[in-house]
Amino acid sequence: MRVALIAHDKKKPDMIMLAVQYKDVLASHQLYATGTTGKLVMKATGLSIHCLKSGPLGGDQQIGAMLADNGLDLVVFLRDPLTAQPHEPDVSALLRLCDVQSIPLATNLTSAKILLEALKRGEIFRQTASE
Repeated sequence: MRVALIAHDKKKPDMIMLAVQYKDVLASHQLYATGTTGKLVMKATGLSIHCLKSGPLGGDQQIGAMLADNGLDLVVFLRDPLTAQPHEPDVSALLRLCDVQSIPLATNLTSAKILLEALKRGEIFRQTASE
C-alpha cells in the first residue's frame, strides 16, 4: 500500500514515536511524507520514504494531488488542532480529498494506531470512491 505520513510541528515527536513503534509494518509499504516529517522519520527509523516539500511550502498540495490521482491508499496526518496553521486551506482540502476518494485517514495518535494495527493484520484494502 501507499502510505502518506504528515505531522504538524508539535506532533512530529508523536509521528516519530509512531513510526518507530510500527517500523516493521511501515517497512513493507511505499511511504510518502511531507519534507520535514519524512526526514525526521527516516533519521529515527531508517525507513525509505519519498519526501515531498514541507507542508506549508506545497507538500500538503503535493499529497492532495496524489490523493486526487489515486496515488495513495492510507494517510496518517497528525494534526495540531490547537495551533493556527497558515496553510489551513490546504489542510482542509487534503482532508476533503480523503473523504471524496474514500481513503482511510488518521488525524490523531489513537486513530493512527488503529489504522496501523489494521494494516498489520491485512484488514485494510483500497476501495474506490464509487464503491
